[in-house]
Amino acid sequence: MLQEETDLSVIIAHIVQKLRSSRLSTQLGFQASVSLQKPEIKLESLKEDIKEFFRITGWEKKLQNAVYSELTVFPLPRHPAAPPEHLKEPLVYMRKAQGSWEKRILKSLNSMCTELSIPLARKRPVVEQKELLNKWNEMGTDEPDLSLFRPVYAPKDFLEVLINLRNPNYENGDHLNLRTHLGLIQVPLKVKYISELKDYFIELSLNTGQLGIDDATQVPPELFENEHVRLGQKVLAEQDSAAAQQYVRQGSPTALRAELWALILNVSNQPEDLLYYEQLKSNVIQHDLLVDSLIYKDVKLTASNDDYYFVFEDYLYQVLLCFSRDTSVLGHFAYNSASPPKSYIRGKLGMEDYAVFYPPNGVIPFHGFSMYVAPLCFLYHEPSKLYQIFREMYVRFFFRLHSISSHHSGIVSLCFLFETLLQTHLPQLFYHLREIGAQPLRISFKWMVRAFSGYLATDQLLLLWDRILGYNSLEILAVLAAAVFAFRAVNLMEVTSLAAAEAVLADLSTLKVMPLLQIFLFATVT
Repeated sequence: MLQEETDLSVIIAHIVQKLRSSRLSTQLGFQASVSLQKPEIKLESLKEDIKEFFRITGWEKKLQNAVYSELTVFPLPRHPAAPPEHLKEPLVYMRKAQGSWEKRILKSLNSMCTELSIPLARKRPVVEQKELLNKWNEMGTDEPDLSLFRPVYAPKDFLEVLINLRNPNYENGDHLNLRTHLGLIQVPLKVKYISELKDYFIELSLNTGQLGIDDATQVPPELFENEHVRLGQKVLAEQDSAAAQQYVRQGSPTALRAELWALILNVSNQPEDLLYYEQLKSNVIQHDLLVDSLIYKDVKLTASNDDYYFVFEDYLYQVLLCFSRDTSVLGHFAYNSASPPKSYIRGKLGMEDYAVFYPPNGVIPFHGFSMYVAPLCFLYHEPSKLYQIFREMYVRFFFRLHSISSHHSGIVSLCFLFETLLQTHLPQLFYHLREIGAQPLRISFKWMVRAFSGYLATDQLLLLWDRILGYNSLEILAVLAAAVFAFRAVNLMEVTSLAAAEAVLADLSTLKVMPLLQIFLFATVT
C-alpha cells in the first residue's frame, strides 16, 4: 500500500512538473485572472468559484485531457533506488544492444558523409533559400540526383540484429521458454498468451459491434453503424480524450476519425502551434542537412511508388523535413531505449561543450520511415495539424518499432509474440515453414516494423490504427501478422521455399483486418 502511494506521488509530481512548463498552464493562469473580473466570483469562495468557472468554460476538460495524455505516455514508475537509465530500458543487455546498433547506424552515416564529401549540415545560400521557399508546396516536382545516397539501414538489417540478441544470464537456451521456442527471437520476454489477449482486446469479440465488419455486411446500419456515429458525435461534443480512446476500440467512422484521433492525442492546432510549425519550416529553408537527402530518397523509394500515397509526396517532404528539425522530439528519449546521436564542431571531438544533437530531433530516418506519415495524409490536409498528429504518433508509438527494448509494445516483444502465437496455435504450419527455411518472422517483420503501412489498403490500415490508439498498444500488430498467416495457411502448407512463401503473402491489399483479428482471437481453439 505504501509503495502504491509512493508510485502515485511520483506520477503526480511528474505530471505537475510537465504541465507547469506547458502552454496550458499559462492559459489557465490567464483565464483565472480573467475570471476575477466576473461578479459571480466571490472572495470568500474563490477556489470553488474559479473551479466552477473552469468547468463551465471547458478549461477543466482541457486540463483533464492534458493529464490523461501524460498518463498514457509516462512509463510506470521504477523503484526509487533504480538509476535513471532504467526508465529508458531496465535490462542491461538490451541497453548495450541498442548502443551497439546506434554505433553501426552512425558509422554508416559518417562513411556516407565522407565518401560523398558532404557536410552533415550547411547554411543554404540566399538564392537557394528563395528557390526552396518558392517550391515548398511542390517539392515533389524536384528531381535531385540521389543515386549516390543509400538508406542508412533497412528493416532486414535491423532484423538480423534482433535475431542475434541474447540474454547473457541464460546460456545455450537454458530458459524453459527458449528451449521450447523454435523461432528466430531467442530472448526470454513476457508476452501475453492468447487467453490474455482475448481479455485485453475484449471489445473486438464476436458479440461486439465493429466498424470494419458490421458496416460491411448485410447487418442493417440502424442496428450498429448509425448508433455508433451518434455516439461518436457525442464523444466529440464532450471533448473527452479518455472517452474517445475507449470509443475507437470499435472503430472510427470515416467522417469523425480525424477529430477523434486529434482528441486522443490531445492535438488542438492553436495559433501557437501554427507559429511553431512555421519556425520549423524556416529552419528547413535556412539550413540543409545530410538527412534531408535521406528523406528525399526514402520518399522516392517508397511512398512515391505507392498507388495510395504518391499524391501526398509534397506533404511527406514538408512534414519529415520539419520533423528532423524539431528539438521537442528529444523529450521522448527519456523513455526510449535509444539515445540521440551527437555531432561535434570540427576539431572539438569529444568535448561536450561543443556537441549538438544530430539531426536536431535525434532521429535518423531509415528505409520506409516516410510510410509512418503517409496514411495520415488521408485524414489531415492542413500541414501544421498533419505534422502535430504525426509527431504525437511517433513519440507515443512508432519509435518503439525501430529501437531495441523489452517494452511490451517494442519490436522485440512483438516479434516474440508473433512467433509464440504461430508456434502455439498453428504448430504444423510453423514447423513446415521452419523446415523449408522460411522462418515466418523473415516475412512478417517488414509488416510490423512499418505498422502495416504500405501493405494493407488504406481504409483497412486506418481501422487497424484506430485500435492502436484505442488500446494504447502496438501488440495488435503481432496478432494481425499471425492472423494473416492463419488465413493463408492452406496455401503456405504447399510451398517449398522462402521465395514461394513470400509470393503467397506478397499482396495483403485485399485483406479485411477486423474479420481476420476476430477469427484468430475469438475462434481459435485454446
